[in-house]
Amino acid sequence: WVHAGRDSQTYITRETLASFEPTIDYCVVKIPRWTFEKFPGAEDRLTTSMKSVGETMAIGRTFKEALQKAVRSLEIGRFGLLGDSPKSQEHLLDVRDLEQGLLNPNSKRLFYVAEAFNRGISVDRVYELTRIDPWFLHHIRQIVDMGARLMEMAKEGVSPNDWDRDLLKQVKECGFSDVQLGRLFNREEEGIRQIRKTGGVEPVYKLVDTCAAEFEAYTPYYYSTYEQENEIRRSDRKKVVILGGGPNRIGQGIEFDYCCVQASFALREMGIESIMVNSNPETVSTDYDTSDKLYFEP
Repeated sequence: WVHAGRDSQTYITRETLASFEPTIDYCVVKIPRWTFEKFPGAEDRLTTSMKSVGETMAIGRTFKEALQKAVRSLEIGRFGLLGDSPKSQEHLLDVRDLEQGLLNPNSKRLFYVAEAFNRGISVDRVYELTRIDPWFLHHIRQIVDMGARLMEMAKEGVSPNDWDRDLLKQVKECGFSDVQLGRLFNREEEGIRQIRKTGGVEPVYKLVDTCAAEFEAYTPYYYSTYEQENEIRRSDRKKVVILGGGPNRIGQGIEFDYCCVQASFALREMGIESIMVNSNPETVSTDYDTSDKLYFEP
């Protein structure tokens, strides 16, 4: 039985066998969705018991890009890792409370890590408090450093109009959204988008496969990134985009996903190409064969 499994073809390429060593040229980040705010008096403390009500998943070319996309996908009013939300309170904490937030696992710990780096606390100290692998901490530190660089430019009066293409690409490779950049530079999101487009920095979409494009992938499963080659397969068929419900939460669960799936099936029967956009890995709508194309996006 084991031998037969090793010799079976994968559904992704229809050529490689199950024993083929995968080559991955993308990074996937999953973040649980917690709703402690729905339960007044509940302690925001993570233990070995499951306390999340859902999760989100994001795909990017780098960990930094995927992490910030995953934060946006949570739909908690944050557009990235840095404290760009009116709801964020970590910048108001004194050092002692911040270190307690790092020491005790909680739903905001990721943002406390970013705030610690923003205050100049070292990677070694954050590791000592959190025991999070330094590899992840260094990448989070790089996101914070890029944010600090942008804030310094904003203070010096450097406009995004003056950015060169290389800086625009660096910012996008770190996962910063147009909304984040707009808030840093007191600009509208649309204004940042136009600057980016004028500079020739636009997203492309890559296929998810297990062979780094060595073989053709048959799963129409895409994610956005900022590179050169676009791997979207266009068709002349009539198309309908279905927006998924995002991560499960209290009051919004699989019943919404059921509607998305049934809509996709109905469109298929009508001969219309269905395009699903969602970020919830727990649902049927994000199965690769539910719709004609799947975009894993915030």
